[in-house]
Amino acid sequence: MATVAIYSLKGGVGKTTLSVNLAWCAATLSARRTLLWDLDPQAASTWVLGGAGKVDQAQAMFSKDVPVAKQARPTAYRHLDLIAADASLRGLDQLFHDLDKKKRLAKLLADLKTYDRVILDCPPGLTETADQVMRAADLIVIPVIPSPLSTRAYEAVVDHLGGRTALLPVHVMVDKRRALHAEALDRHSDWPVIPMASGIESMAVKRAPVGVFAPKSAAAQAFADLWRRIEHRLSA
Repeated sequence: MATVAIYSLKGGVGKTTLSVNLAWCAATLSARRTLLWDLDPQAASTWVLGGAGKVDQAQAMFSKDVPVAKQARPTAYRHLDLIAADASLRGLDQLFHDLDKKKRLAKLLADLKTYDRVILDCPPGLTETADQVMRAADLIVIPVIPSPLSTRAYEAVVDHLGGRTALLPVHVMVDKRRALHAEALDRHSDWPVIPMASGIESMAVKRAPVGVFAPKSAAAQAFADLWRRIEHRLSA
């Protein structure tokens, strides 16, 4: 089992978009038994995948002896399960601080070995939750909009980690017609690219991964290419 965290210091950079589409790619294209664990109290991944997330129980897995594997529920897609988020996760940072167990998340992930891949949709910020994720993940995928502020946030994460965890930065919301974006892509030509696309924006309307309703689109191909690159990194 390998754990891939989708994380950024900044909000609004497409973490949920990456989480849902990469989890779908893992389950559908690679036929991996995949779990998407939504750790963000906004519960956007939960909503897109049709999870309930209405009962305030998401935090209980961290503080009580609640078997984490039993909280996973099947989605509409074969091989893809979901652990839903809800509003109780707003207090997760304080709970981690009070528990003073630096590897609590890693311990819970160890109970999910029936899965091949676990995707973590993480809340933004350098928080107690972020530190738990950084200790537990095998790979952290960081979405970076080609802009100075987003790049600065990525560099802050790199400095904070100090090489302790493998990172994969990904340029997202890319419009190659914009000079700022083109310049950023030239500086980091080895980073994967997810384009700005109407199909991605339609996810919130369709409540489905892009590969389900627009399988031949450039966006669907970009997510598939990114997943193949992640699989290569995990198997290296």
